[in-house]
Amino acid sequence: MKTYSAKPLEVERKWYLIDAEDEILGRLAVRIANILRGKHKPEYTPNVDTGDFVIVINADKVRVTGNKETDKIYYHHTGYPGGLKSASFKELMEKDGTLALEKAVKGMLQHNTLGAQQLTKLKIYAGSEHPHAAQKPIVLEKEAK
Repeated sequence: MKTYSAKPLEVERKWYLIDAEDEILGRLAVRIANILRGKHKPEYTPNVDTGDFVIVINADKVRVTGNKETDKIYYHHTGYPGGLKSASFKELMEKDGTLALEKAVKGMLQHNTLGAQQLTKLKIYAGSEHPHAAQKPIVLEKEAK
């Protein structure tokens, strides 16, 4: 018996809709990253993009536990000397409600061209409206606690 290896042209893609309201950031990011990678499919192949599209609405209403709202710091560097910038979770959410979720999911994907390709299938919106109704996304329920 030979091991099955998925081919990029054979992959069938679906669209999933996730409501992020009152979801915990890390737990939601894990669910999204697994769908983007295709780990929920039996034909999952690590070196092939077998994942599906994910639409996230209400991303600005995602929450964190404990004191992370003020203590969690996001860093980025401008590329210039002394250009290290930092912002807390609360400041980042005030600036753009989708950035924290995007950074969390990006950190859980592979750090190469395959991960970048998988990240393009993620569509994040701060409000409850999205322009992907024509794709007829499958609504994913919240996980039981």
